[in-house]
Amino acid sequence: MKVRIANPDDVSLIFSFIQKKAEFDRNIGAFSGILQTTEEKTRKTLFGKIPFSYVLLAEDSGRAIGFALYGFRCSSFVGQPSIWLDDLYVDEDRRSQGAGAALMERLAGIARENDCTHIAWNADARNLRGLAFYHCLGAEITERHENRCFLRWIPQPLA
Repeated sequence: MKVRIANPDDVSLIFSFIQKKAEFDRNIGAFSGILQTTEEKTRKTLFGKIPFSYVLLAEDSGRAIGFALYGFRCSSFVGQPSIWLDDLYVDEDRRSQGAGAALMERLAGIARENDCTHIAWNADARNLRGLAFYHCLGAEITERHENRCFLRWIPQPLA
């Protein structure tokens, strides 16, 4: 398992993962809208003059099997950044084989390198498998609004 930072040549691959994530969310009832992004929008957002988000890709035997899309936020009151994880997705046939954990560990390393206070995201309450995975990482649900769970994870410093 290898996790790497995505580059502009990966836009089609990233877009395909966004489509798969949208379909997953549709299947559990978490998304009923129309996907509004395109490959060109994805390219501009991730690799334009100002990158607004970043992507990690999990690969096994040279094949991409998952991705994490994230960005940084900054609290003026805390004076430190945090990371917002927008999407985490692993291909269905490759789940529970370490790709999600590898992506999250790499994200934890990025958080530590950048002195981030925490990593936050939200997940649908109907995604029981995902919530169990996040719980095993040590993430906590900080709020819940109907089916939306807000999570926070403070990666531990490396010994």
